[in-house]
Amino acid sequence: MPAVFAAATLQAAPLDDAGLQRLARADIAILGERHDNPLHHNAQARIIAEIEPAALVFEMVPEALALTVTGEIRADAGRLEAHLDWDSRGWPDFAMYWPVFAAAPEATLFGAEVPRDELERAMEMGAAAALGGWGTIMGLDAPLPPVVQAAREEGMAEAHCDALPAGLLPGMVEAQRMRDGVLARAVLAALAETGGPVVVITGNGHARADWGVPALLAAAEPGLDVVTVGQFEAEPEGAQPFDYWTVAPAPERGDPCAAFR
Repeated sequence: MPAVFAAATLQAAPLDDAGLQRLARADIAILGERHDNPLHHNAQARIIAEIEPAALVFEMVPEALALTVTGEIRADAGRLEAHLDWDSRGWPDFAMYWPVFAAAPEATLFGAEVPRDELERAMEMGAAAALGGWGTIMGLDAPLPPVVQAAREEGMAEAHCDALPAGLLPGMVEAQRMRDGVLARAVLAALAETGGPVVVITGNGHARADWGVPALLAAAEPGLDVVTVGQFEAEPEGAQPFDYWTVAPAPERGDPCAAFR
């Protein structure tokens, strides 16, 4: 099964110049975010400019569309937004993400967005079965430890304002594990094709080292040097499942639970 690290062993620290140097030396830098916080994306862009990666892997971009991005499309924010069909897939305003794309204009793009039908299959049959051989390689065929399963279900419930039936939560966790697996698979493809370094743009949940993408990479390729950054809107308390963290103020938001009432 994938490695499950004790968060305290990571000695998570605020990201500073030494941390940036550490990220630049890594094979893979996984940069978390809260999707709708533009300051998180600005921080990602600054980190990317320091790293100068050979590849960028985006949770938000379908694999097929990433493969068809040309240099001309890449150089124009409007054309890239249209080519990626950004608005149709529910992600926050593309303007937030454009600085991230623009920070490494020569880096090869890789996409890891999971199609809805594949997520539904993961919910029904489990992430390992939905991913086939990759599921075994990454250890997704082993059940999560009960404490981790419970924590992930609790987090899923909170993210949906406790509005989901309890019976849906295990399937939702499998869908998230599927997303972790597809991201990890894309990272390995990016590293094999470009030689790295690889930067991954994803939500904080997938970036966490104890059960997210880093854990699956550790199972598939134990020798990889993977460094993680979580991004928060207030200084975190206690141990965190990242190597480094940053803080930026929250944007103005409406009631996130209004849609569930």
